[in-house]
Amino acid sequence: METLLIGPSVELLVAGLVADALLGDPEYRWHPVRRIGVSITAWENRLRRRGWEGRWGGILLCVLVAGQWLGLSLAALWILGRVHRILAILGHTFLVYSLLALRSLVDHVAAVGRAADVGDLDGARQAVARLVGRDVSGMDAAACRRAAVESLAENFTDGVLSPLFWYVLAGVPGLVLFKVASTLDSMVGYRTPAYLHFGWAGARWDDLMNLAPARLSVLFIAAAAVLEPGCDPRASLRRAWRDHSLVPGPNAGWSEAAVAGALRRRLVGPIYVQGQLVTDLWIGEPSDPPAGEPEDLRRALRLILIASSFAAAAAVAALASVLTKILSGSGVSW
Repeated sequence: METLLIGPSVELLVAGLVADALLGDPEYRWHPVRRIGVSITAWENRLRRRGWEGRWGGILLCVLVAGQWLGLSLAALWILGRVHRILAILGHTFLVYSLLALRSLVDHVAAVGRAADVGDLDGARQAVARLVGRDVSGMDAAACRRAAVESLAENFTDGVLSPLFWYVLAGVPGLVLFKVASTLDSMVGYRTPAYLHFGWAGARWDDLMNLAPARLSVLFIAAAAVLEPGCDPRASLRRAWRDHSLVPGPNAGWSEAAVAGALRRRLVGPIYVQGQLVTDLWIGEPSDPPAGEPEDLRRALRLILIASSFAAAAAVAALASVLTKILSGSGVSW
């Protein structure tokens, strides 16, 4: 296959990033991520009907969904390439654009701020409910903004840095496999009776694919803090190192703690799920105030936009130099 079809491309990555920035991520029935979700549900139902509800069933679910979407995406690009080179370019760019989520993330977070700033508490709660899986009915405006900052920080890794990372390393196959893992985790990676064992493989696969990007996120956030007025890059690095383990899971705490330190604000606080208090921990410097002011959310948005720009620039630079030389020198043909 030609490099253009499935391998990482500087030009097509830039095109996908520009499309995401300009167009956002519109919701429609045939969006690739939505279709991945539909296929996960279909395969899950088939496996459960056959009694495959334990860990081996979850492992098989990962294999089936990954194989389906890797095969479909590569076959589609091959067919488009056979018809015309331009169609292959458009198909590749469409996948990059569809599987990145920066503009969508920024739009959802900004919606929380807009509603909270005009006193529309119900609107702020509805907006933040699209970002977090916790009870929002008792949240005030400050809690809504704080939850939005937390989601922004965590999804910088999931929605921006990890897709870039896997695209640079493995092109369209890496990007598609990451998105499959991420969608599996969001749909079956729960510690509930129904998914404790069946969802184990999907959750662990997602953890593995986010392992390196989550730690790299600290560097990009700290670098962005240098440019954003009022932010503290040293505190960002310090809190990420000290507080990352306070957040459940091996990855989410790195970017959340880094943002808390950069903003000099505490994050998380009391969280209720189905009426039960699940945590009341705080991450950040104990002497810092809790996040929740309008400017806290605006600074967090600017911080993540700068960090995302750095990450995109690093991805483009990697493809333009080191990766290109490695691939051409080794004779690898994508």
